[in-house]
Amino acid sequence: MTVGMPVFATYPSLAGQHAFVSGGASGLGREFVSQLAAQQARVSFVDIDEASGRALVAEIARRGDPEPAFSVVDVRDIPALTEAIERRSERFGPVTVLVNNAANDARHAVVDVDVDLWDERMAVNMRHHFFAAQAVVPGMREAGHGSIINLGSISAHIDLTDLPVYIAAKAGIEGLTRTLARELGGDGIRVNCVIPGWVMTPRQLTKWVGEAEKEHIFRMQALPELLYPPDVARMVLWLAAEDSRLCTGQTWVVDGGWE
Repeated sequence: MTVGMPVFATYPSLAGQHAFVSGGASGLGREFVSQLAAQQARVSFVDIDEASGRALVAEIARRGDPEPAFSVVDVRDIPALTEAIERRSERFGPVTVLVNNAANDARHAVVDVDVDLWDERMAVNMRHHFFAAQAVVPGMREAGHGSIINLGSISAHIDLTDLPVYIAAKAGIEGLTRTLARELGGDGIRVNCVIPGWVMTPRQLTKWVGEAEKEHIFRMQALPELLYPPDVARMVLWLAAEDSRLCTGQTWVVDGGWE
């Protein structure tokens, strides 16, 4: 037996499929776009960060994988989001994989939340999940299959503070996942929720994760290793592929065994 770097799965059923990712220019979303393209999917994605989005497109094209299509879209603008889905579907065919990823986990205390902040954070963290799903359903029905993957969060299951609206939204995504799975299953459309643990994205490492936080992670996780975006992306790939064709309405936790 050869000991070395692990070799991860490839998914032939993803080749040529149209995958749409929200918040795809950085963090977890960037990894989802990159890995879906590496599986030879035709990927389209939206984000508000134009420079990072265009740089990712160029990077994927340079390595020889199918060049993604990127649009600058704020997911709080539902008409712009659904228009982007429609426009890219004209180019790549119906969306058969939807990854609802865009979110904002900026901290806020309970006493600082007013109605406007509540509505804005719900819009960026949960509302677009429903309307993006609504927009892709006709194409998935026509194709006879589809996979909708919603991104939840470990924050809805552990004792975090200063994130009340974000946590409420992420908990709501789990309920939305279950009801959409029941509503859409008859059309061959699967809906699942991925719950990442504390993932070492550049944003987390810059803003919130230092040596003390890493020590806390090692204490709380059964597997004392840091989680990185590829660890979560591999779960997303499996749920996107036909390998998981009879899995729906479930939450899939990638958190290193957080207690």
